[in-house]
Amino acid sequence: MAEERDQRLNFTNGDEAELASLYSLDSSLCLYTLEFPCQNLFQTDGKFQHISVHTVTQSSPSPILSCVEKPLKHAHVLPIPVANSDTSSYNQPAASNVLQDIHISARLMDNFLELARENTEKDLETCGVLGAFLEKGTYYVTTLIIPKQKSTSNSCEALKEEEFFTIQNEQSLVPVGWIHTHPSQSCFMSSIDLHTQYSYQVMVPEAFAIVMAPTDSSRSYGIFRLSDPSGMNVLKECQETGFHPHSEPPNGSPIYEHCSNVYTNSNLRFEIFDLR
Repeated sequence: MAEERDQRLNFTNGDEAELASLYSLDSSLCLYTLEFPCQNLFQTDGKFQHISVHTVTQSSPSPILSCVEKPLKHAHVLPIPVANSDTSSYNQPAASNVLQDIHISARLMDNFLELARENTEKDLETCGVLGAFLEKGTYYVTTLIIPKQKSTSNSCEALKEEEFFTIQNEQSLVPVGWIHTHPSQSCFMSSIDLHTQYSYQVMVPEAFAIVMAPTDSSRSYGIFRLSDPSGMNVLKECQETGFHPHSEPPNGSPIYEHCSNVYTNSNLRFEIFDLR
């Protein structure tokens, strides 16, 4: 059984707020303090929305960072914009299947990028798993799990998968997607990313991949899925591993595409499990 840990998230509104470093008080009790500026994230009529933060104690398998956003009077649900830059590798979805809508908090993506900062500064990728629940035909992403992992500058491999499977099962979460960084590369889906996405999408048709590319000045993030059936068929037949080229689908459609069924929702509560 892992030692008990006390986790806190402190949010401030001041312009001077910066992300505090993770630090350990002693060997038996680890207190982590993260500070995020709230400006430009939850602002309505010039006023900042309050965010409630809970201290959560967890003994196994890992500490939880639990961030609870106070619901706004009126939820802001916005489609994810498509960058106007290079769109040769992906287009608007051409899938014939009707997909359920997915809602995700923009703050979850921002917090993931902050938690990945140490790796990003070392030019190492970071990955996480997204869990959601389905209600009235819409998936709501409420959980980010950052597993133990092995990273390089252009790859990230999750370790001890049974740990995040346990969390998913205990909370009845649908593995609706995954998120990872490209610390020094542009925003695109590599051949390895495509195979990872296939493993998600073959289980959940709505599954999507978020690529966070902080050094890409034209598109800092993208939300993608394999085209269906064209891209899915290419990956289904591919037996290669590592980095390798994929042939375009016979009908000329792209292998992957931008997700038009994913929306940011300012009302979502979410939790982050950092298992590292």
